[in-house]
Amino acid sequence: MTHFYRPADGHGLAHDPFNAIVAPRPIGWISSLAVNGTRNLAPYSFFNAFNYRPPIVGFCSIGRKDSVTNLEATGEFVWNLVTRDLAEAMNRTATADRVDEWERAGVTAADSTVVAPQRVADSPVAFECRVTQVVQLRDQHGGEIDAWMTFGEVVGVHIDERFLVDGVYDTAAARPVMRAGGPSAYYEVGERFDLRRPD
Repeated sequence: MTHFYRPADGHGLAHDPFNAIVAPRPIGWISSLAVNGTRNLAPYSFFNAFNYRPPIVGFCSIGRKDSVTNLEATGEFVWNLVTRDLAEAMNRTATADRVDEWERAGVTAADSTVVAPQRVADSPVAFECRVTQVVQLRDQHGGEIDAWMTFGEVVGVHIDERFLVDGVYDTAAARPVMRAGGPSAYYEVGERFDLRRPD
C-alpha cells in the first residue's frame, strides 16, 4: 500500500514529506554584500552542485530575500560549509530580522581572495562564487512563483588542509550537516560505502 497525493491538493500528513524525501540536502550558507556594504549571512536548504567544469553551485530562495537582491546587484557570493560544530551558529542566521547575522551568530569573518563578500573563518570549506544566472521559477502552467534560483561559478576554493588525505577531500571528517524533513531535522554524513562505475 502507498500513500498517494497530488501536491496541489495537499499531502494530508503532519508535515510536507517532499523535503524529507529529497534529503538530506546540503545547506547553502551564503554570505553576500549589499551595494552599500551591509553584510548578509543566510542559510538555504535548497542548495547543491550542478556542474563540474566549470564548477557551478546554486541555491533557491523561497521568497525574494536579501541574498537574492545582493547577488543580483553585486554578482558575488560565498558558500560556506556548515559542519556539526557550526550548526547552531548557522541556525541563528536563519532570520528575517534586520540584524548583522555575523554578529548574531557569533561567527568570525575572513577575507575572501577573489570576491568581495567575506567567508566564515571557522568553516573548513568555502566556495567564492560569481553569479551566472538568477532565475525566477515557474509552475507547470508557466506562471511565476515566489522562488528565485541563483547559480554561481566557483572561482575560488578554500579547504582546511586537515581534511585532505593523500590529495583526497575527506567528506565525513569535516562532519557536514545536511537538512532533512520536518521542522527541525538535520543529519551528519553517515556510513561510507564505495561503488565503482562500470567500464
